[in-house]
Amino acid sequence: MTTLLSFGHGFSARALSRILPSDWTVYGTTRTEEKAAVLRAQGIKPVIWPGETLDTALREATHLLISAGPSEQGDPVLNSLKDEITTLAPRLKWAGYLSTTGVYGDHRGDWVDENTALTPATKRGQLRVTAEAEWQSIPNLPLHIFRLAGIYGPGRGPFAKVRNRTARRIIKQGQVFSRIHVEDIAQVLWASITRPNVGAVYNLCDNDPAPPEDVIEYAAQLLGAPVPPAIDYETAEMTPMARSFYAESKKVSNERIKTELGVELKYPDYKTGLQALLKLEQDSVERPL
Repeated sequence: MTTLLSFGHGFSARALSRILPSDWTVYGTTRTEEKAAVLRAQGIKPVIWPGETLDTALREATHLLISAGPSEQGDPVLNSLKDEITTLAPRLKWAGYLSTTGVYGDHRGDWVDENTALTPATKRGQLRVTAEAEWQSIPNLPLHIFRLAGIYGPGRGPFAKVRNRTARRIIKQGQVFSRIHVEDIAQVLWASITRPNVGAVYNLCDNDPAPPEDVIEYAAQLLGAPVPPAIDYETAEMTPMARSFYAESKKVSNERIKTELGVELKYPDYKTGLQALLKLEQDSVERPL
């Protein structure tokens, strides 16, 4: 039996579970009964956690995926289950930790790769560096770390904001972000599962780091909608969380997933990704009940 135990079975983890072979069993943790019902309908064995016991899932697990992010109190999985994970580690075939490219900090638009020093500029990035190190410290854990750029996919794109006129083109000179379509996250994870390299770190992003305002403009063009006006970053009204995203500017290299894992991205840039998202929306509207 091959069993994945997925902590924080959210957007990226669900994308992976959709492409796993049919003979896999997937346990996914979630926080509410409402979300558990959704997972159950997708063929996942949900565990409301914290709350319900994970004894069966831990006993059966051959693969481990950690999507749950750290807080000021530390990594939520290791805070509660470090001893159990340590006991489980030698029996696992693969473990994956989903981190963020925010661990690299600000590089003023220059390139970074997996060997770049970790100098996070935000508290979120600092917490991720600490969490990565804690997972790496577990003996005999077949750990792989995946540093994700900005995630988009079905239901998570700029179209809704463009349509309702809430999208903003905030301009900060030299600002670039990297992105990754959720289906490409899934295929990278599967490639790693089938070709494990314990201790490896991978950047997950597409080939085309781009200014955020370019993405909004292209989304508007696809919809035939007015392009939102440009707003200067210095004078823009933004939440502290939103502003923190602009504290870092870098281009993230994805060469390792292509050369080591043989991944060919389905959506190598934001334009192909947005085109596919729009087609998916249109097809779902046109599909008869």
